[in-house]
Amino acid sequence: MVDPILEVAGIQKRFGGVLALDNVFMSVHPGEVVALAGDNGAGKSTLIKIVSGVYAPSQGTVRFKGEEVSSGNPQKIRSSGIETIYQDLALADNLDVGANVFLGREPLKKRFGILPAIDRAYMRREADSVLSRLNIDIAAHKMNNPVRMLSGGQRQAVAIARAIYWNASLLIMDEPTAALGVPEQRKVVELINSLKAENVAIIFISHNLADIFAVADRIVVLRRGEVAGERRIEETNSDEVVKLMVDG
Repeated sequence: MVDPILEVAGIQKRFGGVLALDNVFMSVHPGEVVALAGDNGAGKSTLIKIVSGVYAPSQGTVRFKGEEVSSGNPQKIRSSGIETIYQDLALADNLDVGANVFLGREPLKKRFGILPAIDRAYMRREADSVLSRLNIDIAAHKMNNPVRMLSGGQRQAVAIARAIYWNASLLIMDEPTAALGVPEQRKVVELINSLKAENVAIIFISHNLADIFAVADRIVVLRRGEVAGERRIEETNSDEVVKLMVDG
């Protein structure tokens, strides 16, 4: 098997006298979906904030592509190729798809050979290209509309397309199906399979065990800040996972 793209080793995180994570180990390989499960307060959010650079660990290391990235520097982590898509998606609802893909990194062109202006046509072409690459279907006339007019599944797709366009090789997805109806949940599952085909590694955080069993290769269960167990999906079932979450 190829080397892991992400290695979390001996991670501990303290907030004052509270031990939020204790001796956590986890790895993710290219093209693999690892589900992170656990009850509220199990430590899932703290762990992904350490991986994404929001927090620096109190102890232990995070290695990405062989390099240590235990920095507590979100911008450095993003530039290395780790992107996090939170439930709110961080989209600008009043802007179209292309503008959201390039949000904060808009390309410029010169108008009349002098004045700098945002190259909106280029942004739309590039957005359409990455969506097509991921087999995401958004009607042409909707591409120019504000993203608030898109469905929940399409908005999720735009957030994912933005991450992939900027060369994310590890995608952290926080409850990506939580606010979606059943048909749109299926679309997100299809999209995750497209990402796997692109060799993108995914950490999938969800309370929905059906979604976890639909997309994940492995599941890591946290309980009270510790790893309660790790299983390959084909070697476990929902009853065992719930037992690990509750009492091990």
